Amino acid sequence: MKLRHDWLGEIEIPDHPARVVSLAPSVTDTLFFLGLGERVVGRSAFCWRPTEAERLPVVASYTKVRWELLEELAPELVFTTTGVQRELTEALRSRGYAVWPVPLPITPYGIIENVGLVGALMGVDATPRQAELARRYQALFGTFSGERVYFEFDLGGPITIGRGSFLNAALLHLGLVPIFKDRAEAYFPPPLEEVPRLRPELVVIEPKRIKNREKQVENARRLLRERGWDYPFVVTRGDELAHYGPEFFDALERFAREARAALKKDGA
Repeated sequence: MKLRHDWLGEIEIPDHPARVVSLAPSVTDTLFFLGLGERVVGRSAFCWRPTEAERLPVVASYTKVRWELLEELAPELVFTTTGVQRELTEALRSRGYAVWPVPLPITPYGIIENVGLVGALMGVDATPRQAELARRYQALFGTFSGERVYFEFDLGGPITIGRGSFLNAALLHLGLVPIFKDRAEAYFPPPLEEVPRLRPELVVIEPKRIKNREKQVENARRLLRERGWDYPFVVTRGDELAHYGPEFFDALERFAREARAALKKDGA
């Protein structure tokens, strides 16, 4: 079939691609979520969700490709994402690969929409799985009552969220109020000196992917102590709420439970 992409132009791919390389963690997660894991023949080093994906050969980092391996794998379709992978996407296109960049969502509904997009490109009906995610997300609506929250990723340094981020939208959906929700930037280094003035009732720390849960929590506790912050806090399991594939909803449900406990609102 021939499709037209907004900035790549006309792209020709099979109706049901049988050999796919995914260089976007969200798309790899989506392909397995849709039961299409057997069609995935390669991944990026950051595509470790679900665990079954880790058996696949690593074709690329986030921006650099092992071109000889990619040629050996002979994919009929390569998935990337927008933003930082734009140059990589154009390089793949220039080498003759059918490549489709899946957009970065600005709300969790965009994650659900991307599930439908990937399904359509793969020739399957993703509607039932989209409906499942939508029901789960809607069930979380209004879990909280306007508590103020400061959220921080570890991306080689602290990064927080503003109104253009899908996570900002998710927290508002839950009934939480991100303290920087009115900042125009989606992601930016936080002005840490402003945080106490904005009176967060909960701090959320998302570390990099670390498998030692106790170490994650202790590191976060030390960080808050060094800053002189005495707030209830939640530590995610690392690189999970930043992830915009279907497993995001697992992480969001878990976060809601842990945040309720931290705020002493069990059963809320």
